[in-house]
Amino acid sequence: MPCPYVPLRFFSVPFGTVLCYHGKISKGGGSMVLRATLVVLCIVLGLALFSDGPGQENGWLLAGGVGLLVAGIALGVEYTLREAKPGALLGGAAGLTAGLLLAGIASWAVAVTIPAFESVPVLGFLFLATFPYLGLIFGIRIFTAAGILGQPDTATGDARVSVSNKILDTSVIIDGRVADLCETGFLEGTFILPQFILNELQHIADSSDTLKRGRGRRGLDVLAKIQKMVDIEVSIIDEDFPHIKEVDSKIVMLAKKINAKVITNDLNLSKVAELQGVRVLNINELCNALKPVVLPGEQLRVFVLKEGKEAGQGVAYLDDGTMIVVDNAKRFIGSTVTVVVTSVLQTQAGRMIFARLREETEAQEVPVGHN
Repeated sequence: MPCPYVPLRFFSVPFGTVLCYHGKISKGGGSMVLRATLVVLCIVLGLALFSDGPGQENGWLLAGGVGLLVAGIALGVEYTLREAKPGALLGGAAGLTAGLLLAGIASWAVAVTIPAFESVPVLGFLFLATFPYLGLIFGIRIFTAAGILGQPDTATGDARVSVSNKILDTSVIIDGRVADLCETGFLEGTFILPQFILNELQHIADSSDTLKRGRGRRGLDVLAKIQKMVDIEVSIIDEDFPHIKEVDSKIVMLAKKINAKVITNDLNLSKVAELQGVRVLNINELCNALKPVVLPGEQLRVFVLKEGKEAGQGVAYLDDGTMIVVDNAKRFIGSTVTVVVTSVLQTQAGRMIFARLREETEAQEVPVGHN
């Protein structure tokens, strides 16, 4: 007299095996093959379990539907656990194992107590579906709250503080200033590096153009520098969107999917991301915000470097790279002069200061009390 939990236990072995291998092989067409295998396996096992019941003329239809339902649940769990942390995965595995054991014990206990239970395999199937699921959920919650293989979740309510993930784009990696910010401690959390960004960097580093090749290698060196930092975690993920060709569009789509911020110095990417509700950390905007404030009327000592666009203008630069346009300073190119700030133009691309020579400003002032 076979016990109902025996075939159910047989069902759980290939089911777990398929999920395990699918977790390891999740690239390209291999994942689709494993998903299809899981669906077919669940349907076949459903037919083996339920199609032979007494009085079930169309039992194969019900059996196939049950197997398809189980396959859908399994694929849903697999999709949910893609971005799970190691502690959550370990807790889920422990809870799932405990749930399977409890399902087997419950099936055996009911079969011994109620002999008629053997003729109703659906009840055993319900045990198998319910106990492992509950074990999975409780295992994830317990291990996450305890901080096993991760940080404990001790905050509650509105006081919960989370450090969001941040996606690095190609421009900010090549720029290199993000590594300096990481060293200062202003940036923390996990940096997400999509595989398509890494592929783009490798493509630039292998370019036949000397300038592009140097920029690509610099980007790879910056990534290596960030990976060595203790307080920063760099996570390389294989998530891709084959139907999207533009890399910037892929970044925005990925940020929306995993609820991450985007670190960039690309003005166009910043605008597109903000329009789609994605938070952006623009390195250029940060640098502009940290520049010293210069007010009209303030005097500066600057070195006139070159000629300006307009007639007679000279161009100078502050230490932070801010350009100063000085009227009638062409004749002082190569010299250091004192200028008076007349106006400051602030844009998203940067800041520009307009000034005049101090001598000209003083000459235009009317002496007080002079008749």
